Amino acid sequence: MRVRSSFFASFCLVLEVLSVALFLRGFFPVPVKSSFSSKSKLSDLPDEPFTGSSPNLSKVPDPIFKRVVIVLIDALREDFVFGPNGRKYMPYTRHLVERGSTHSFVAKARPPTVTMPRIKALTTGSIPGFIDVVMNLNSPALLEDNLIWQAKMAGKRMVFYGDDTWVKLFPKHFMEYDGTTSFFVSDYTEVDNNVTRHLDNTLKRDDWDILILHYLGLDHIGHISGPHSSLIQPKLMEMDDILKKIHGSLILKETEGALPYLLVLCGDHGMSETGSHGGSSAHEVNTPLVLISPAFKRKVGMEKPPTIEQVDLTPTLALGLGLPISQNSVGRLIQPVVEEASLRDQLRFLHLNGHQLSCLLKDSMPAYEKEEGYEQFRVAEKSHGNWLKLVVEGNTSEVLNNMGKKVLKQYLEALRVMSAALSKQMGKYDMYSMVVGVVLVFQLLLLLLLAMPEALSGASEVDLPVSSALLSLPFYLLCLLLFSVHMLVCTSAESACYFCSLPWGLVFGAVALSSALLCILVSMAARKGAKPPGKSPSRASGGGWSLSELDILLLAGTAGHTLSLSASSFVEEEHQVWYFLLNTLCLVVFQDVCRKYFRERSANIGVIGCSEDKDCLPPSKEGYAVASPLTDLGVTGADSERWLALATPLLTLACCRLLRSLNQTGVQWVHLPDLGHWLNSSEHKTVLSLLAAMSLALIYFLVQRRCSWVSKIALALGLLGVYSYRAAVGNVVLPWQHSGGNMSKGTMKARFVYVFILGIFFTGSKDLLRSQVITADARLKSRGLWEIYSGVVLLVALLFRAHNLPVLCCCLLVQSLMAQFIWKKLHYDAAQTTIMHYWFGQAFFYFQGNSNSIATVDISVGFVGLESYVEAPAVFLTALSTYAGPLLWASHLICYLSSENRRRPQHISRLFKG
Repeated sequence: MRVRSSFFASFCLVLEVLSVALFLRGFFPVPVKSSFSSKSKLSDLPDEPFTGSSPNLSKVPDPIFKRVVIVLIDALREDFVFGPNGRKYMPYTRHLVERGSTHSFVAKARPPTVTMPRIKALTTGSIPGFIDVVMNLNSPALLEDNLIWQAKMAGKRMVFYGDDTWVKLFPKHFMEYDGTTSFFVSDYTEVDNNVTRHLDNTLKRDDWDILILHYLGLDHIGHISGPHSSLIQPKLMEMDDILKKIHGSLILKETEGALPYLLVLCGDHGMSETGSHGGSSAHEVNTPLVLISPAFKRKVGMEKPPTIEQVDLTPTLALGLGLPISQNSVGRLIQPVVEEASLRDQLRFLHLNGHQLSCLLKDSMPAYEKEEGYEQFRVAEKSHGNWLKLVVEGNTSEVLNNMGKKVLKQYLEALRVMSAALSKQMGKYDMYSMVVGVVLVFQLLLLLLLAMPEALSGASEVDLPVSSALLSLPFYLLCLLLFSVHMLVCTSAESACYFCSLPWGLVFGAVALSSALLCILVSMAARKGAKPPGKSPSRASGGGWSLSELDILLLAGTAGHTLSLSASSFVEEEHQVWYFLLNTLCLVVFQDVCRKYFRERSANIGVIGCSEDKDCLPPSKEGYAVASPLTDLGVTGADSERWLALATPLLTLACCRLLRSLNQTGVQWVHLPDLGHWLNSSEHKTVLSLLAAMSLALIYFLVQRRCSWVSKIALALGLLGVYSYRAAVGNVVLPWQHSGGNMSKGTMKARFVYVFILGIFFTGSKDLLRSQVITADARLKSRGLWEIYSGVVLLVALLFRAHNLPVLCCCLLVQSLMAQFIWKKLHYDAAQTTIMHYWFGQAFFYFQGNSNSIATVDISVGFVGLESYVEAPAVFLTALSTYAGPLLWASHLICYLSSENRRRPQHISRLFKG
């Protein structure tokens, strides 16, 4: 069955997307949710576990706090408060931690450490899923049971100032609010001033019960210049002064006999060593939590703060304000907060928290009765009832007090185990769905690799043995076997499985597809083994199917990388796999170069028929001599080409080693210092400036060769604008610029570059359209593609940080050398060249400093040239900068294949005319 390459590629793409979606559905579990659609109510609270006949207490104990002020500082790391620099950064806060009436904790946030999921965690007590990372860009209203809704239903008057994500999540919940845009990270001053300007008036008033302040400036500084920036200390001192002002105002308003206030200082997430967040490193998940209230005992010195879960704040605030705990909360009461209450109230608080967790446990686990935490809670509840019976009877002995403390410990242990079990549900993978998705992806990948040479040939068709596969006996046997395995897995699975929940028709279709793909793969492999290989010189000649070392490496490396993604450690450190594959590829290419230019030198001389005293040109695959471009420069063609080809893999290895040292990535060793940190330090700004200038000059030299003179001028002026922009934002210095000059946003300089980028795109698009509409000129089409490619390079140069410009420079250098001396001269076919481009693109993704953690996404590039937050261009620029490596190599592949398709017929015709 012969099908067109375009249809074949589209079919494979659709199936790949569906297979990856199935894998992701198993990899990212659905968050734990209660089966009840309604929200918690005071009337639904359980009675005290009293075993006698007297009426028991069925309501929440009285509130502990009258007013609550929450100061949430975005990206506040725990070492900014509790670390060695805490006294310097936030002196007043540190004094309260050491000597004030406070309780201090290290609150551990669960990934993804992004603002919107963390706000949901703080208000619902649940653990959001990774899908909330996408929803973070446009937060919908939160319909789930949450602390803010409970406070509103209880008549609490709430005021909010800060990140407008709160306003989107809780519309019409706040009596008064003023939201600020959180995504415009270039602003770290006005975004906080817009919050602070309301403070004086609000603190004087008595018409509110809950005040929430969400400051964004610290997070924005982290995105711009990292946690070690000189801007960090002034910003933290500003936050410390604000906390001091709020605390002083609350102290002045405190009255005798009234309920005390509670001042909460916390962070939604931390900040990585690069200034970003989203991952699971210690600096990203560990945040400070400081609870300040006259209801607490005064501290006598600095103590190491214990570690709690960030979601533990939700039930603590709910019970402290006399509100029901949210249904989906997996948090547990922070017991030191209520330790000054009576023992009966403490046990009542713990009982309510335990009852809520046990109900959630029933909804999420079929075998909940066998859970250790559930059994412990039932034992503690029974002991609580026995203790309460003695209390009601008037027993006041010391034995009773000890018994009550024992019950308290039982409750605390039960809460810990139940909370851990519910949190663990988020880490349970749907292994069966993941395996099915990986098998389908692997089969489709092998099919693409086997069909790629045929699909990229001149006929643009693929011959698939579909009929023979579907009519074969192995196909039906495989269907029966896989369907039996499916039934066995689904009937014996202890937990829910998404693939098992699909309709039987879809399951049978997936089973039939997998069986058919396996039969087709076997038929294609047997067919290739039965006939001679193609004309590519990289394959051995003969009657059997013989693969060269390069073919084996490309096939085994691509397949091995796909299989490695089934292990989380390989996903976290995927860059190591690509670095290894790329180094191995360079060594295999080096071997091919040696074989062609040295071992086969005498054979080449004999084929061309030249003597030893003449400079001989290497033969093409048809046996004709190919003129080297260096002969036009008066350089001896064969010798210079031979040594340049020999040096290309070695130079590529050297570039890769240099780029590995530039940016640490991954998870395990991302905290280690690298060359990028050294270059970005203030004392090495001159070195960074020289490196950036040299990189931009080399970028121009490598890119301008295939451009028209108009595009060359625009490219040169654009690259000058890139350096001026980096100087304006303080990354590099100009010779006439003072080192202490003021930084700016560089908006006008960035827009200056955008004008030249659009000009280059226009010139390239015009040539491309002319070649397609007016005249079928392959040379004009090739030039148009290369000019569009140069525009992409200029845009990437603008978005890259100054220390990453060598990455772009090395990318272009490797592309030029490989195209000139390897792919073209060694006559690698389109399939081999395509896979090599894919490998290089993946490696350069990690050379940029990226990883599979969203913490490495640099969102500050989304605002280059923008005065305010505009969603579409911000998302586009961020995505372009993040995936610049794969994009540049994919673009270069299109341009290279287009140039080769144009050059090949012209070259052959010139040879025959000669």
